[in-house]
Amino acid sequence: MTVMAALLGFVNESRFLRWARAHLVCYFPYIPKQPGYNKRVRKLAETINFVRDHLARLTGQWSDTVWLADSTPVECGRSKETAKRSDMAGDAQYGYCASHTRYFWGMRLHLLTTLGGLVVGFALTGAKADERETLISILSGLERRPGQVIIADKNYFGHDFEELLASEDIVLLRKARKGEAPRSGRQFFKPLRQVIESINATLKTHLDIEH
Repeated sequence: MTVMAALLGFVNESRFLRWARAHLVCYFPYIPKQPGYNKRVRKLAETINFVRDHLARLTGQWSDTVWLADSTPVECGRSKETAKRSDMAGDAQYGYCASHTRYFWGMRLHLLTTLGGLVVGFALTGAKADERETLISILSGLERRPGQVIIADKNYFGHDFEELLASEDIVLLRKARKGEAPRSGRQFFKPLRQVIESINATLKTHLDIEH
């Protein structure tokens, strides 16, 4: 039911449950009230991730040797009053979005995907979370191919960070920062970076993650 709610565009549990009682009783004879439903969904978080990973492993893309890493802002509000009163207060933070040249209040969704658009790992953090530390955390729970290549933007930089990836047999390809010498693989960045940008746009447009 939770997967159906996301795919159908419901961002409010109460509204979805009203719709479910009118259309899904033949499939789900017992539909709990909103508080009980919410508790069940929270307890099923690990199960949902297990099923997601299992289905992903059944696809041919799971064994891709090239992954894309990126993060995208998930805006949760704009006014100061929203930041004070929102249930997201304490988790959401003020952060900066370089692609839109503006500050925002909310979260940041970190994605690790294949070139075909399959999400192999993700994390939702505060807006100020370090992208490099988050990527390391995501990678720690993933099965990888020998010589796994990760293409990322220039925010994923640092000698210690790159040494840590190299020690795990991971090749990092990223744009050179200002003052750095040209880096290998730069001819692939523009076309392949568009892939993960389109994935971010799909999540925001079709799955309403900001709502």
